[in-house]
Amino acid sequence: MTKEKLVVIGNGMAGMKAVEELLSASPEHYEITVFGAEPYGNYNRIMLSPVLCGEKTIDEIMINDRQWYQDNGIVLHAGPDKQITEIDRRRRKVISRDGTEARYDKLLIATGSKPFIIPLPGHQLDGVIAFRDIFDVNTMLSYAVTRRHAVVLGGGLLGLEAANGLKQQGMEVTVVHNCATLLNRQLDANAAELLRAEFEARGIHFMMEADTKELVADNSGHVRAVRFGDGTELPCDLFVMAVGVKPNFDLAKSAGLHCERGIVVNDTLQTFDPSIYAVGECVQHRGSTFGMVAPVFEQAKVCANHLSGHGVAEYKTLPTATKLKVTGINLFSVGDFVGDSDCDILEFHDPDLKVYKRVVLRAERVIGAVLYGDTIDGSWYQTLLESEQDVSAIRSVLLFGQRYAEKFVEDVAPSALQEVA
Repeated sequence: MTKEKLVVIGNGMAGMKAVEELLSASPEHYEITVFGAEPYGNYNRIMLSPVLCGEKTIDEIMINDRQWYQDNGIVLHAGPDKQITEIDRRRRKVISRDGTEARYDKLLIATGSKPFIIPLPGHQLDGVIAFRDIFDVNTMLSYAVTRRHAVVLGGGLLGLEAANGLKQQGMEVTVVHNCATLLNRQLDANAAELLRAEFEARGIHFMMEADTKELVADNSGHVRAVRFGDGTELPCDLFVMAVGVKPNFDLAKSAGLHCERGIVVNDTLQTFDPSIYAVGECVQHRGSTFGMVAPVFEQAKVCANHLSGHGVAEYKTLPTATKLKVTGINLFSVGDFVGDSDCDILEFHDPDLKVYKRVVLRAERVIGAVLYGDTIDGSWYQTLLESEQDVSAIRSVLLFGQRYAEKFVEDVAPSALQEVA
């Protein structure tokens, strides 16, 4: 039987997870060709922070090395010259920068996202980088050897992880953030203050609600300072922009695929062209785009289900939990942690123990949670949220966690045990 040809554009975690699932479900279905812009096998991008900190090596975060592709009969084209520049949908082929072509029966686009670069005056100076890939990490590590002052723009997950890593490497680090709250999309003010205090105890400085105006160059065209709206300057040898990412869908758009904020896909991760699928941070599903690994991996499973010919799975967007990859700091956030006038807020705060818990309820159902310091019950709160369970029977002990709640139900309200356990 002649195998169909599957071409995958993107050698990152989303595309390769789909390939892994496909090989498991239907190993003989396709001849697979993969194109990746980076000169590596498939690596765990979310573990770049531990590499920057010196806790991991590049080899240790590789998921699939080049031998894995050979062992599975996959043709890998990896490197900048192998980046796909054209999708010819009429002829069903892709063309890379160096002219390499590959024909497909099915095409999977997994081009991920690209870092958002704020067009500040001076953003093109030497010493101004993002925090997205192995090249960026290697650049930061080299600067840490010869330079002193690092400034990280952005108090989100990536910004804090970059700041921690650079501090671990011996640099003086300042985080510049335009809001009053760190991780303002994931934490409320109480949890954010605990987090900031922990980072400050590690020697990292913060400039909150900062009005960053421009990057100032030295005589060689390298960044030397950050200038703010009030005219003050902060010394800077390395400026890391960590202000978010945006779906990388330019290639798909140029091929005539329907794109809005990302490549628009249906519940089977199929584009409007039935021969083309898309997964990962490049897609838009029911109005949502994605930046966490959990939904991306779920998309990959659903997509592989359809590519393998089984065709029964459907992707459903669920709230994604947030965790910070910084050793010694435990935080967890999921869902709507703010709430509204129809919500009830349950809170526990012990400044001495540096523990904070916030659970948001609407109609006796968990819709969001924030945990700092003690995160052992994070997955339980997420399960309650996803299952939309009525928690009225354990409302009075909800903040004490799963084991306490189950014991409470067993002792006080046995009839509710099965419902909430």
